[in-house]
Amino acid sequence: MPSEKIKDKPQSYAATMKGGQGVHRIIKALGYSADGIRSACAEQGFRQLLWIHAVLLIGIVVLDFTLPVRMILLLASLLSIVVELINTGLEAAVDHTSEEMHVLAKKAKDVGSAAQYLTLAGVIVLWIMALVG
Repeated sequence: MPSEKIKDKPQSYAATMKGGQGVHRIIKALGYSADGIRSACAEQGFRQLLWIHAVLLIGIVVLDFTLPVRMILLLASLLSIVVELINTGLEAAVDHTSEEMHVLAKKAKDVGSAAQYLTLAGVIVLWIMALVG
């Protein structure tokens, strides 16, 4: 019957990693997120991006911006970090699939890089607007 569970079927790796329900699942998810951040920090480019945004964060605190401007600049920095995390994950997945040169692998990596470039361009434009305006 379709509604019955199939016994003796081994669970996939992904299914075993999901782990339970409720608070237990949330705690495991937080652990996986921490693992992701540690993994990204192993990449030199990600660490450099964190340093850039750390300097910008100091600027947000020290410079005389209104609260809405501070919020927008902080959000832009967080967005840049999130895009870089996604880009790093995308590159890892592509490299896991194959390290050989393939037009689709290049396209995936280039699109991820372009997303980060556009995000950083937005950060620069917002900072210029905040400093000039």
